[in-house]
Formats: sequence, C-alpha cells, structure tokens
Amino acid sequence: MRRIDLEKAETARASTMRDINRKIVLNYVRDRQPISRADIARATALQRSTVSTIVEHLRHDGLVEEIGSGESSGGRRPTLLQLRAEGVLAVGVDVAPTLTTIVTSDLNGQIRDRREFPTSSNAEKMTESIIETVKDMRRRGDARRMAGIGVSLPGLVDAASSEALYIPYFGWRNWKIGKHLHDATNLRVVVDNDANAAALAELWFGIAHAEAERDVMRDFIMVIVAEGVGTGIVFDGQIYRGERGAAGEFGHMVIGSGAPSTCSCGNRDCWEAFASGRAAVARYEKLREGKQRRSVKQSDNKNNNGDEVEMSLTHIIDCALDGEQSAITALQETARYLGIGISNLIVGFSPESIIIGGALTRAWSLIESQLQETVERSVRRGLPSSRIAASSLGDQPTLMGALSLILARKFATSTAA
Repeated sequence: MRRIDLEKAETARASTMRDINRKIVLNYVRDRQPISRADIARATALQRSTVSTIVEHLRHDGLVEEIGSGESSGGRRPTLLQLRAEGVLAVGVDVAPTLTTIVTSDLNGQIRDRREFPTSSNAEKMTESIIETVKDMRRRGDARRMAGIGVSLPGLVDAASSEALYIPYFGWRNWKIGKHLHDATNLRVVVDNDANAAALAELWFGIAHAEAERDVMRDFIMVIVAEGVGTGIVFDGQIYRGERGAAGEFGHMVIGSGAPSTCSCGNRDCWEAFASGRAAVARYEKLREGKQRRSVKQSDNKNNNGDEVEMSLTHIIDCALDGEQSAITALQETARYLGIGISNLIVGFSPESIIIGGALTRAWSLIESQLQETVERSVRRGLPSSRIAASSLGDQPTLMGALSLILARKFATSTAA
C-alpha cells in the first residue's frame, strides 16, 4: 500500500472522480472495441446514465464514435462504440545523436506524416530546425486536431519544466526546448528522457498493453540499446523518474574496465561502453581488421559497387543476418555484456520483465540465447529472475515514446501520466 504524502495529497473532488470515470470508459472502448454502453456499464459497475453522459462527452471531443449495431440479447440491438483514431493528432520529436525524426500520429499511434534530418551539435540550430519542421507539418495537416508535442531526448531531462538539463553527446546544458516549442506553436509540449518515453510507449502501446487484461507487465524495466544504453523504469504502471528525472541512468553503471568503446561520459568502465551500439561497432571493426591481416581480399567495409559503407549497428546487424560470422560474434559478445548489466537490474529491482528495445531487436534470434545464458548464470540461485523479451515497438521505440508523451495522457489518470 502507498503512504499518503500530505504535502502533495489532493482530496477526491467531484471533478477528480469525473476525470477518473472518463478515463475508465475511454480505456474500455480502447481495449475492448467494439463495445456497447451497456457492456461498459456492466464491466465498470457505473450507472448506465453515467456511462451514456461520459460517452457523449467523448464523442463531442472526437475521441469515440458509433459504428453501428451489435447482436441483440433479447431487446434492442446495442449501439457499438470504437475509438475515433483520427480525432486526435500527436506530434512526436525524437532527437537521437545522429538523426532527428519528427512525426504526427493518430490516437492509435499510427504514423500520418514523417520528417527526418541529421542531428546538429548546435543547440540553437536544432531548436530552429525542430520548430520549422513542426510548423510546416501543422500547415500541411489539421492543426485543430493536434493535441500536443512530445519530445524524447538522449540525456537528463526535468520533465516538470520540459527542460533538458544535460545531453552528454553534445555537452548541452539547460536546453529549454519545451519552452521554445510552446512559444512558437502554442501547443502543449512534454519533454522526457528517451528511455522513459520508450517505457511509457511500451506500457501503453507495446506488449505491456497487449497483456494488460492479465494484470501483468505493470512492473518492468525498458532497456534501450542504440548509440548508448538507456533504461526506463515502470513501477505499478507508472514511470519512475526520481529526483529531477535522474532515475534510470544505469548506462553509467560500472561493470568492468577496458571497454571496446567509450561511454558518452568519456569513461571505459560503464555498462554503455560495453553493451551499446558503439561497442558492437568497435568489436566488429577489430574482428574485421584481424580478418584482413590474414587475407588480401577486398575490404569488408565496401559494398558490391566498391563504395565505402558507413559502419553502424544497423550495418552490423544486416551483415549478421546475412550470416557473416564476424558480425554475429560482435553482436553476441555485446549481448553477453548486456546480460551482465541486466542481471544487476534483476538482482536490484526484481521486476516482472526486462524489455529490450532498439535496433538490436532485429537480431533477437542471434542474441537471445546468449543474453538468457548470461542472466541465468549471473542471477544467484534462489533469487527470482525476470522474463526477458524484445520490444514490440520496432527498432525506434524512442520515436513511439515521443508520441506516447502526448497520447498516453488521453488515457491515463493524472496520477499515472
């Protein structure tokens, strides 16, 4: 049970109860559509008149629509309801170290418009590029339906003020992207760390949502493997951010020394330095150099046309899926170190599940056994382990995370947003 914080406690005013009931009805429509008003009333124990009033408000707000009649159980045929996906548009801004992606989506999270551009190391230039892109998308779309802008960032974020406190990749401090975007668009802006945002997306749109009816996946840790390693923590269906959003910085957890790459903080003893995409690239390049010393054939760093190929985690995964042993070895060694860090999370938090997200999930068939073996060997006997699964959000969970910062607020109560 939760202890009441008297400094932050709010009494259950009538408006609070109305908001909770509204979210309950909306979630029943979302999870069990098509569904009738009578079925919602039976499932929630709300008065049918209350449900009807709430549904009318939801229809007026463009969130729910009637789609025809269902089967009769003896009386009048019930009118069925479903989510009106096109009733709301969200804008998602995913700032990654090399590429920034901006999209709009409907209420179901389906992408409607998409733009990409290289991430600049200049914060002012990035602010201008993001604002101009969002403005252009508003001009080309339906601005009246845009509910807000979600921004996911690879660094320390104060979600309360929508300010990036520190982005280690670029050394940015106190980047007021939330304020700049709001001033330019007059839309609600929500900013969060990319791993927190991805965890929120997993909770509302991923396998955690898909299994919600079985009361599972309310406690899990999301591990994002990209250029770096980030973690988002979900306790009791809510993101745990810690003081000023600093929770979950396990990428800087020390797990060894002499890593094949540097962490974004510059050290070579952090989990990120051993288990990130950069670490996989460094291992692959070392293996390829050794291979080239034993052979005089054409460089493996060129494609069939003889053009140089940019080395990246995506490229290594493509090579591994094509059966290249050096790429497979590099990914499996990276998975071994990923498993070491995950073992520490399991011992420390004992979550129901650990969900892996990012490009590495494309190679899940190649790394799953190595990951599981490392965790099983590292977690002491007698201690409960956790289910380990690949995210269902694709190889850009932080992009869906940016959208979820807006979309989840349509379904969550204020205490869980």
